[in-house]
Amino acid sequence: MLSGLDHLVITVTDISRAVDFYSRVLGLEVRYRDRERVDLILGDIALRLHWTATDIEPRAATPTPGSLDLCLRSLLPLDEVQRHLAALDVEVELGPVTRQGANCLIESLYLRDPDGSLLEISRPLKEALE
Repeated sequence: MLSGLDHLVITVTDISRAVDFYSRVLGLEVRYRDRERVDLILGDIALRLHWTATDIEPRAATPTPGSLDLCLRSLLPLDEVQRHLAALDVEVELGPVTRQGANCLIESLYLRDPDGSLLEISRPLKEALE
């Protein structure tokens, strides 16, 4: 019945701060929809930023900044991601650690966006690539 994910809404307290973080730190392409909604392009999916004070309807019953827990796949090896984050003074909360991904074991780093949402950056373990 379903074929995939089109977009995921991330509720944020400050659109400009979130755009800076997701574009500068994570390298996502930015597409402005209007002053209260911005799309961050991740492959064929959009991470859509919504401002907390938006009047846009419909929306989640309790849109809460900092409540997201999202795992993202990295194109780069995690040691390169760690060096990039360190150069930008972005704290890695945990990792690298081994976790179970959707389809295989992954190695992950954990960090937080400016609103406190938990972001996991992952790569399949070498064994999973072979």
